[in-house]
Formats: sequence, C-alpha cells, structure tokens
Amino acid sequence: MPSSQAAPSDAHREADGASGPAADRQRTAFSWRFVTPLYLSSALNPVNSSLIATALVPIAHAMSVSVGATAVLISALYLASAIAQPTAGKLAEQLGPRRVFLVGIALVLLGGIVGGFGQNMAALTVARVLIGTGTSAGYPAAMVIIRRRAGRAGMSGPPGRVLGGLSIAGTVTVAVGPPLGGVLVAAFGWHSAFLVNIPLTVVALLLTIAWVPKDEPLERRPLREIADRIDVSGILLFGGTMSALLVFLLSLPDPDWVPLGIAVALGGGLVLWELRAAMPFIDMRLLASNRALTRTYLRGALTLLAFYTVLYGLTQWLEAAHGLSTQEAGLVLLPMGILAALISRPIAVRNLVRGPLVVGAASFVLAAGAVTLFTSATPVVAIVGVTLLFAITLGATTVSNQTALYTQAPADQVGTAAGLFRTFSYLGSIASSTLTGIVFRHSVTDSGLHLVALILVGVSIAVLALTVLDRTLKTPGTSRTHDGDAHAR
Repeated sequence: MPSSQAAPSDAHREADGASGPAADRQRTAFSWRFVTPLYLSSALNPVNSSLIATALVPIAHAMSVSVGATAVLISALYLASAIAQPTAGKLAEQLGPRRVFLVGIALVLLGGIVGGFGQNMAALTVARVLIGTGTSAGYPAAMVIIRRRAGRAGMSGPPGRVLGGLSIAGTVTVAVGPPLGGVLVAAFGWHSAFLVNIPLTVVALLLTIAWVPKDEPLERRPLREIADRIDVSGILLFGGTMSALLVFLLSLPDPDWVPLGIAVALGGGLVLWELRAAMPFIDMRLLASNRALTRTYLRGALTLLAFYTVLYGLTQWLEAAHGLSTQEAGLVLLPMGILAALISRPIAVRNLVRGPLVVGAASFVLAAGAVTLFTSATPVVAIVGVTLLFAITLGATTVSNQTALYTQAPADQVGTAAGLFRTFSYLGSIASSTLTGIVFRHSVTDSGLHLVALILVGVSIAVLALTVLDRTLKTPGTSRTHDGDAHAR
C-alpha cells in the first residue's frame, strides 16, 4: 500500500493540476460534450428541490391553505426521490444508465406539464412526485456512466474534475433554485416553478440522445430473472417503509403512531429480505461491514437536514417576517450558490476529503449559531453574510462526501450506492421540511426561526464530531482503512 510519503501518483499529479497520464486520460475520456448532458440531468433534482421554496407562500394564498400545509409539496418530492434514487441506480446497473436517463427526463417533462396547469394541491402533489421520480435518475445513472468510462480509460483514481462538476450540478445548484424561483414567480406566477421544467427537459433529452453513447444491447432474460436481479420485492418494501415513515412525520406534532408501526414492521421485513436476497436492492451486509461508507451516508443526511431547513425556513421567514418579496428572498440566497460552486471546484479537482469536511462542519456550527441572532430588523447584508458561511459548508462537504463515496463503494454497486447516498440525504431533507412545517404551522415568526436555529446548532455539532472522530477519512490513495473499514481503493 502506498503511504502518504510515497511519490505522487498519476491521480495526484492530475489533482494538483500537473500534466500526466491520468490527466490526459481524463481529458480524452470526458469531453465537454460527454459531460454536459450528465451535468444538466443531474441538476434537475436539486434545482426542483429548492425551486419551489419561493413559490410556497404564493401557492398557499392561491390554494387558500396555510404556508405549513404546502410542506407536502416539499415532502412529496423528497419521498419520491428517496425511493427512486437507489432504484434508478439499481436499474442503471442492470438495464443501462442511458436508458434510465432518458426515461427519467421524460417523467420530469410530464411533471412540469401536470404542475404547470394544475389547479389544486392534489395535482401539484402528483406533479412533484413525477418530478422527484424523474429527476432521481440523473445522479446515480451519471455515476454509473462515469465509473464505467473511467474504468475503460484505465484510470485508477477518481476523475476529480468530472466528479466536481457532477457535485456542483447535483447538489450545489440547489442554491440556484430560490433566486431562479423568485424571478420566475415574480414575473410569471407560481405556475412557472413547474413549467420551467419543459424547456430544461427538452434540451436535456436532445443532448443525451446526441452525446451520451448508447448502452449495450440488453440480454434476453426471463421476466423472473430480471425481477430477481433488480430485487423488485426489496424496492417495494423500501418504498412502503419510506412512505409510512413520511406519513408519520407529517402527522407531527400530533403523532399518528399507526404509520410509525407500519414503517418499523416493513423496515424489519426489508432487512430480513435483503439479508437473504441473492442480489439485494440494499446490501445490508455492505452497510454493516463498510462502516466508512455508512458514516458518509450519515454525514450527508445530517448536513442536508440542516442545510434544507435553513434553505426553506429562512426563505419563508424572509418573505413572511422580514417583508421581502419572493424575488428579493431568492436573490438573498444567490451569493451562497455562487460561493459554494467556487469552493467546490478546487476541492474536487484535488480529490480532497478530510480537510474540507472538517472546515465545512465547523462553518456550519458558526452559521447555525448566527441564525439564532436574527430578527425581522436584521440588515439583509448581515443575513447574506451568514448564508456565505453556509456556502462554505455546502461547497466543501458535498464534493468531499462524493469523493469518499466513489472510493468506498464497490465498483459494480456504485449506482445503487450513489442513489442510497441521495436517499439518506433526502431523509434529512424530509425531516427538515417536517421541522419547518411544525415550527411555522400557524405563523412565521422570529421566535420560530430561533427555535429552528437552536436545533440546527445541535445537528451541526453532531456533524462536526462525526467528521473529526472519523480517522478513515483520507484523500484517495494516501492510506487504507482502520478497523476493517473498506476505504480508498
């Protein structure tokens, strides 16, 4: 095993910006035409996740419901995404990533049409489910395509430049949603938060067809064998567990214990089934043995729980308590997205892991603490300053966790692993929408925001501890595992 004092590898020379075989292979294998549709399709999910933020208040007024009641539009997309992300990864591994890509984009197009012309909460909820399901194909399928392409190009290390672009497209662009939504809603009304998907998906479809190579022809297999390879039973059990859990979360603060009991029962059945399945949808043994990967999932979930709570909670507070318009509230968050993207790039190119994760977690503690001081009289410039602390967290942690995932997951399961990583993240996001829905159920106030911030302080401290105490976090190639964890390969 190469030690941290060994001569730099091809991957390290490329990471430092020097020329070398790895850099040449990466430039040749991943042209701008090849990666553009991957980035665009991967961006559809985070953009839609946050695009709705500035439209919640107008939708509540149009539908004559409380702002808290619109949380179902957030939760519906997250539930669909939590189920569909690993499912799409599994299908991409078994049926071909390009096919999954195209079907996903088509579902987003349908969701944009349904939501754009919807006239009630039921139609909007269906639209968000379609959009969540369709956009979930982009990231895990892209990870499968990238991993296979890197293998064919003979690359031993992660293609940092490409993964960085995918991370920016797949997560950091979440910060683009509020300002984009603010402009669209102010100019064209809340329907535009759905209709914007139509031109985006048409472009994505055309670019994917033109520039992403076709999958290998499918082998003829009996339907039973296909179902076993995909693990349909595991997917259904997982979907039922997630659905019941969401129903329970939405019932808070007046808990309905029946859905929780169903979630526990189905979750237990899922574990037992997956332990016996020949090709499990979720490899429980892998999660138990590869503790480094499991910790990466937990860091992602807790970080996005806090981040999305700020994203949605702060946006609603800026509009309802601070008095900003939807467009102004969205623009307040724009610098956060720009800075996060700028921070992500050099970290990704160098395949850095531990350092950025520690810095990102520390900035989270500071940012969450600062939100406890906000009042409706706080100057907007001060609010922007605090969002830049969150930008450090978002930019530093997303790419580093993704690099860790790329090296920790088995090569033949990278699609499912990437999808499951997003599922853990969306579990955090579902919890965040539940939290803001409870706190802001009756009205959006300074005291409510302070309560949210105090909860985030606790979460951010947990993320910091989980990061600092994890000794397995290393830059790929610098060391191997401790205590049996699968690590950088």
